[in-house]
Amino acid sequence: MASILRWAVAALALALPAQAEEVTTFRLSNGLDVVVIEDHRAPVVVQMVWYRAGAADEQRGVSGVAHFLEHLMFKGTETLAPGEFSKTVEVNGGADNAFTSWDYTAYYQRVAADRLELVMRMEADRMRNLLLSEDDWRTEREVIIEERNQRTDSDPSAIFAEQRRAAQYLNHPYGTPVIGWRHEMENLTRQNALDWYKTYYAPNNATLIVAGDVQPEAVRAMAEKHYGPLAPSPGIAERQRVSEPPQLAERRLSFSDPRVSQSVLMRTYLAPERDAGDQKKAAALTILAALLGGNSQTSVLGRKLLFDTKEAIQAGAYYDGTSLDDTTFGLYLVPAEGVTLAQAERALDDTIAGFLDQGVEHGQFQRIKTQIHADQIYSRDDTEGLARLYGEALTTGLTVRDVQDWPSVLDAVTEDDVLAAAREVLDRRRAVTGWLMREGQEETMQ
Repeated sequence: MASILRWAVAALALALPAQAEEVTTFRLSNGLDVVVIEDHRAPVVVQMVWYRAGAADEQRGVSGVAHFLEHLMFKGTETLAPGEFSKTVEVNGGADNAFTSWDYTAYYQRVAADRLELVMRMEADRMRNLLLSEDDWRTEREVIIEERNQRTDSDPSAIFAEQRRAAQYLNHPYGTPVIGWRHEMENLTRQNALDWYKTYYAPNNATLIVAGDVQPEAVRAMAEKHYGPLAPSPGIAERQRVSEPPQLAERRLSFSDPRVSQSVLMRTYLAPERDAGDQKKAAALTILAALLGGNSQTSVLGRKLLFDTKEAIQAGAYYDGTSLDDTTFGLYLVPAEGVTLAQAERALDDTIAGFLDQGVEHGQFQRIKTQIHADQIYSRDDTEGLARLYGEALTTGLTVRDVQDWPSVLDAVTEDDVLAAAREVLDRRRAVTGWLMREGQEETMQ
């Protein structure tokens, strides 16, 4: 009964037009972009500051500096002692954190609506007034190295992913891990962090997102008071990164480790990202990923490899087009017991070839579109998630209109659009195929 009800709700969601959020935008005289998303259901507010600078903007040789500075931003200013920022948020019943990716670095707080000005004052303070002592930066450098130890070096699947990504991007900085290469992290200095901070942490290189129980004019007044006096930085230009050369041949790699418990096949293809005013192809790829591997029981890969031939115990596909530059479309497969990686790869290739030959199944296509549309609507029910949605989009070249148009762009995708995108992207000559194996049980790649 519950599943029937869920599909009924999803069908209704598809039938109804998506409602755009109440979004107000403005820009301060110093260049700070401000986005206010109203949600008056609860007396809570989320403040997020997104800087248009991430790991892919780092200079060669100082990988990890964007993430390094993220940690150091909690060390204090002339008015805040080290750690006082987070303690103040916690004392006031809130939570805060930060995260770094290739295209952006973001800081956020979730607090009661009447505490917004408090966190806005503190966030504006550290945008320009960060203090770094010798002890601060040296200690934090050891922290990020230990983070790499725990999250990457001790996890063979993470090492495998890092090596695959480096093989995917030979020239573009997306091939460098966000946390950094260990030998470069070990040589990061206080000056490296300060140079990054002075270059990119400025109102004219940031977007302030305020979402929750707020009024736009009240947010404007607070933003003018706390962020408005901050001077913009000269010389901040549109990001221009080195481009990836055309990939003309498939790249293949294998990685074995005694800690691997289950062999895995991964393949990623270079794929276009969502572009401002032109999201159609990204929408088709989003639906393609759901069709191929979004559900183990109903997807193309799931039905064929898990149930028909039983050559896999897991299979899926994924794509996220929210990226400043070309992203990837991925496939993965975990072979069933007794099935080699070579056999699994042949089965994967046969399944993809069959899909490209036979085309999109109409009923499955309609079910996927219904579910995606419903998921889009449900995702907008989370204030913090909505703030992240806008922040990520706006720091990767999209606009508020693009975010609000996305559900309708997805709705407009046809079966022919999906098949055309599949034939363009699923080209082995533009792919990286990797095998993850247990040491002592290696297979030879063909």
